[in-house]
Amino acid sequence: MSKELLFGAAYYPEYMPYDRIETDLKMMKEAGMNVIRIAESTWSTLEPADGIFDFSYIDKVLNMAEEYGMEIIIGTPTYAIPSWLEKKDHDVMAVTAKGREAYGHRQLMNLWNPTFRAHAERVIRKLIAHTADHPQVIGFQIDNETKHYGNTGEQVQSMFRNYLKEKFQTIEKLNQAFYLAYWSNSIHDWEDLPDMRGCVNAGLYAEFEKFRRKLAAEYLAWQADIVREYKKPYQFITHNLDFEWKKFGADIAQDGYSYGVQPDINHYEAARCLTIAGTDIYHPTQDELTGAEIAFGGDSIRSLKDDNYLVMECQAQAFKYWTPYPGQLRLHAYSHLASGADGIMYWNWHSIHNGYETYWRGLLSHDLSVNPAYEEACIFGNEWKNIGDKLIHLKKQNQVAVVIDNHSLTALQWFPIDKDLSYNDVVRWMYDSLYEMNIECDVVDVNALDISRYKIIITPALYSASEMTLQKLEQFVENGGVLVSSFRSFVSDEHLSVYPDTQPHRLCKCFGMSYQQFTEPGKTKLQGEEVEYFAELLQLEDAESIANYEHKYWGNYTAITRHTYGKGHAFYIGCYTRKSILKEVYQLAVDAAGIRKDIDDLTWPVIVRSGKNQYGNVLHYMFHYSEEECVIHCPYSRAKDLLSGTIYQKDDEIILKDWDVKILEELS
Repeated sequence: MSKELLFGAAYYPEYMPYDRIETDLKMMKEAGMNVIRIAESTWSTLEPADGIFDFSYIDKVLNMAEEYGMEIIIGTPTYAIPSWLEKKDHDVMAVTAKGREAYGHRQLMNLWNPTFRAHAERVIRKLIAHTADHPQVIGFQIDNETKHYGNTGEQVQSMFRNYLKEKFQTIEKLNQAFYLAYWSNSIHDWEDLPDMRGCVNAGLYAEFEKFRRKLAAEYLAWQADIVREYKKPYQFITHNLDFEWKKFGADIAQDGYSYGVQPDINHYEAARCLTIAGTDIYHPTQDELTGAEIAFGGDSIRSLKDDNYLVMECQAQAFKYWTPYPGQLRLHAYSHLASGADGIMYWNWHSIHNGYETYWRGLLSHDLSVNPAYEEACIFGNEWKNIGDKLIHLKKQNQVAVVIDNHSLTALQWFPIDKDLSYNDVVRWMYDSLYEMNIECDVVDVNALDISRYKIIITPALYSASEMTLQKLEQFVENGGVLVSSFRSFVSDEHLSVYPDTQPHRLCKCFGMSYQQFTEPGKTKLQGEEVEYFAELLQLEDAESIANYEHKYWGNYTAITRHTYGKGHAFYIGCYTRKSILKEVYQLAVDAAGIRKDIDDLTWPVIVRSGKNQYGNVLHYMFHYSEEECVIHCPYSRAKDLLSGTIYQKDDEIILKDWDVKILEELS
């Protein structure tokens, strides 16, 4: 782990219109930067022809970095292959639902093709052996935003068939698990397993997706094992895990932002091979900046290894709707630290003058000169020089967990809640409502959930839940925990076969209610507000109704319930409501769990994120996501703003300017 906050950027001198490495490093140092990431997208530069290697630009950067005291993260250059490799073996390209992919775009190769693996291993070994001994190299990033890339080629399908044989042992068990008799899909010889591109069975295809996510994670572990042969004990291994991309409109990469659970790799599986988790987080800016994407991404990545992490990529300017207002870039940076990041790096340092991402602008614009974004980076970069030791290694002990699940995500792609409401929409609806209430949480993969750590567990649309998971949640409530679950939770088993009894399966007694029907809400209201997308018609057994539907026919049914079960409480939300109603349920859950907050009166756009620093001191980051100035009152007995040096007593006025940041350190 670094002893100082890492601040820097991805750097591509090979993309530059002219040689300016020394100029760039000098500008970086003036901004308080101390690290750059290089090499991760330059295979064709490092190996211009098969077996011919040229590390001259790497050496130039390393030598200049040593002169300027800049640290280096080396990326393995395997996510974009050189054209000569595709010419050597066309099967290097992935076969997807569209057929064999054509060379050109990145991340369209077959990660399991022997030719690709052999050449990828060779370039990794050459690069790591060449750089690991250099004193400026502090770590390695393996690959880049890795996923399974939709590969459905025969090699992957053959591997999947073998996986099914090992998992189910007999064809009869396979047919039974997925109800394959439907539409005559049952098989009686393993070789008759159909091509997954034509699969009409949600459970079987979801198993295929799970398998491909596992393969992608194993690919990263393969790279990590190679790097471990060369790296020094103090050098880390990381990867930039990314999220689902929420599109605004046109189907291009530059149109959207990081939004929710990544469908094509499981972060929990992938992070096992890393010594420190890393991530890429992009988000709306200007009037749309809320901080929620930064918080969700950070809470997700921090929870993978219950430790601090690195933001390998985040935005500086990028597109026209990401050009930050004055103060926002500084706000972004501190928001990452408040979630537990030990450093941030921009993608990228400079804007690119030609290529697919020409208008994904870096910290420097196309003129490569000082600009307002760079000047603002200089402000907080130099603040970190002074107070970084008090901000690094922030630790959190959250009492609330939001449970996420790739398998349920896949299920709800096959069986949509509504054409306009996805699994990730429900996750973010439940997460963002907590965030806006200043209730901090961990975002935890269902397979990593430790119920002993939390007072409240929240399950957004946990459609697929094994008996083991259900038993764990039931035990959690019996022992005094508070469970808050949404509609479309606990519907199917791990094979996506719907449980053949009353829903929610196994937990009817825990929730004190059940349901048999669900409906399009239509004109249905709840507390005078429209219900949207989906409504389960809940029938009370022992539970208390928090809210009934307002509708001529559906008014006989309950929408939200509360039930005391064992020593704990279980809340069930049967429909998609306004956030204001969900927040009322959360307040009841917080009260039931006995969670005390010093900041009950503070809600978005004032966001408070807290933790303990490496010295054991309690820090409270106070963010103001608004262009309007506001005044709040200090909720702590005595605290010092680390940025200004101002000391506040209980109830003193704190003025928050537009897009402002305060870091209050509690004083004894």
